[in-house]
Amino acid sequence: MTWASELASTLGAEVVTDADALMSVQRDQAPLAPAGTASALVRARSIEEVQKTLAFANARGIPVVPRGAGTGLAGGANASDGCIILAVDRMQTILLLETATRLAVVEPGVLNGTLAKAAATAGLYYAPDPASRDISSIGGNIATNAGGSCCLKYGVTGDHVAALAVVLADGTLIRTGSTTRKNVAGLDLTRLLVGSEGTLGIVVEATVRLLRAPRPPATLVASFGDVVTAGRAVLAMQEVAELSLCEIMDRTTVTAVEAMTRMGLDTTAAALVLVQSDSHSATAMIEAAERACDALGARDVMITSDRDEGAQLLAARRAALPALERMGRTLLDDVAVPIPMLPVMLERIAQIAERYRVVIGTFGHAGDGNLHPTIVWDRGDDAAAARAMAAFDELVKTSLELGGSITGEHGVGTLKLPYMTAQLGEPQRALMARIKAAFDPNGILNPGKAY
Repeated sequence: MTWASELASTLGAEVVTDADALMSVQRDQAPLAPAGTASALVRARSIEEVQKTLAFANARGIPVVPRGAGTGLAGGANASDGCIILAVDRMQTILLLETATRLAVVEPGVLNGTLAKAAATAGLYYAPDPASRDISSIGGNIATNAGGSCCLKYGVTGDHVAALAVVLADGTLIRTGSTTRKNVAGLDLTRLLVGSEGTLGIVVEATVRLLRAPRPPATLVASFGDVVTAGRAVLAMQEVAELSLCEIMDRTTVTAVEAMTRMGLDTTAAALVLVQSDSHSATAMIEAAERACDALGARDVMITSDRDEGAQLLAARRAALPALERMGRTLLDDVAVPIPMLPVMLERIAQIAERYRVVIGTFGHAGDGNLHPTIVWDRGDDAAAARAMAAFDELVKTSLELGGSITGEHGVGTLKLPYMTAQLGEPQRALMARIKAAFDPNGILNPGKAY
């Protein structure tokens, strides 16, 4: 009996070993991140199946790669040679949604958008809103501490996680955190597990905090003749207005979105900046932001208090990545710089694109300094692919040079692993390895990822 057959017998469920099926879950959405060849796929439907799979693998030293919806952008869910891919995408039940405590308890395969819609039906709001919210899962969001447009005001995924149920490498189930507002009993393992990319344990249940539904936002869209001035406008608007969202798209991105959506976007501008405010004085805040843009010579400024118009404009921003993907092969970066360095980073991105003769469409969460410069090249052009990787390398190093981070919300996976020592230093990286060893002594959980 092979170990795959033995695992199937242990689980009482199908264990997939078909080569084509394994190839379909070999990697996430980072095309150039390295990936190995898995030996088996388990699609868990319960906590017990996750426990049994991990206990089995740990006893035999078989690596396990957890997988959610597969929408990651850094290779964090890519297969390791000989591994079991443990998929939790079929664990997709909202177990509890309670208005009195404003809490939801969900399985890891629940899609972000599904939870958001369920919360809205109850008059509540699940804030973390990655552009992939309709297709990315809560478990994956927790694994990378995903962000989104509304992070400027409402924070990232980890700011909304109250408690977790996590299966450790040996199959032990632990529950961390608390549903109380205050809790300082012991080390904060919940915060440690959020963003750990499946290297410490596998999330099988999450208790997340919900908010009251926000007020209808007022929206501003401003166009600028160059990206540096657009970056300066982002700084200026935040000085005078309380914003809930502040996004940017350069000309390359806007042109791609317009080609896909035919929304009537201004493709002659060097950059568009989109901001919203849902404060008590939202209209006044947006008018203050408009004055800041005018003072910097914005080419055109449009404001609206209509919720539907604002949603349509935000839909253009959410279409950025799929629109760029239509142009060719893409390598999506995810760098973050201190807010004052935003204009400098935008300028450096343009210089890198010119120097390496690559197309870079830049968009992202300008309000918190988190940009997604996306390199596009023709499929099958090896020389262009090499230039793309060289440009990517310089983009990441530039973020560090400006005092920033190599990743703001997509995680490290395997794609950014070579840059970790440069950001953290060897002592801190070694400490992380010792922490992993405490959780996973045999090193079976998502080996070679994150740190």
